[in-house]
Parts: sequence; structure tokens; C-alpha cells
Amino acid sequence: MNIKMKIAFGCYFLTGLLLAGFGFVYLLRPEFMPYHSAAVGFAWSEVPPQFQLLIIALMRVIGGTCLALLLAIYIILFTAFRNGAKWALWALPLIIVVQSITSFYGMLHVAQHTVANPPFLASAIGLILATIAVLFSMTAKKNTP
Repeated sequence: MNIKMKIAFGCYFLTGLLLAGFGFVYLLRPEFMPYHSAAVGFAWSEVPPQFQLLIIALMRVIGGTCLALLLAIYIILFTAFRNGAKWALWALPLIIVVQSITSFYGMLHVAQHTVANPPFLASAIGLILATIAVLFSMTAKKNTP
């Protein structure tokens, strides 16, 4: 792998770490996030138990989905991408961009309709890293070490 491909690899790897962090937080957290509390105007203890159950279940789904995407990204990254498969050059950014844009869209919806301040930064960083990775991987010369 040449230097551009190594930079792209590193950007995708870091994106995976972001997904891992987000995934584990949402998978393991016993109550909703502070920005969720701001959005609904209630402390966790004020939310009825039935809604607590639903919110926690949805958070677990999001956490599990992030970990599944992490697994997909790392499998592609450490196999096909590292071996120079052309399809991997498009598969990785597609996975990351779809996840980042949908995440950003959901957070934007919450921010526009409530007083909450969702963590936009993680989605933005994912998009930036994917963009850098695409630029480097698509402009890398394939025959240079």
C-alpha cells in the first residue's frame, strides 16, 4: 500500500473507532442521553416506564447497528481494501456516508424541533474522514509502494 492508501486506511479505521464509541455508548447506557432529556423536557426518572423501555430498546438498536457497521467496515478494510479490490474503494465511503447522513438528518430534526443540542460533531467527523479517504484512495497510484 502506498502512502495515500495508508492515509485512506487510517481515515476509515478512525471512522470505525467513532462508530465503536457511539455504538457501545448507546448499547450499554442505562438511560437516555442528556440531549434526549433536553429534547423531551423530562429527566429520565420522569419518563413513564413504558416509554423508558421503548427508548432503551431503540438506543440498543442504534448501538447494535453502529457495531454491525463497524464490523462491515473493518472486514472490508482489512481484506478487500488492503488487497486493492476496486469495489472496496466505493463500498466503504458508501456505508459511512449513508450512516453519517442519516444520523445527521435525525439529529437535525431533533435540533430544529426542540431545545436539544445533539452531537452533530461525530457525524461531521465521519463525513470528513470518509471524504479524505475517498480523495486519497481514488488518486493513489496503484503501482507505487
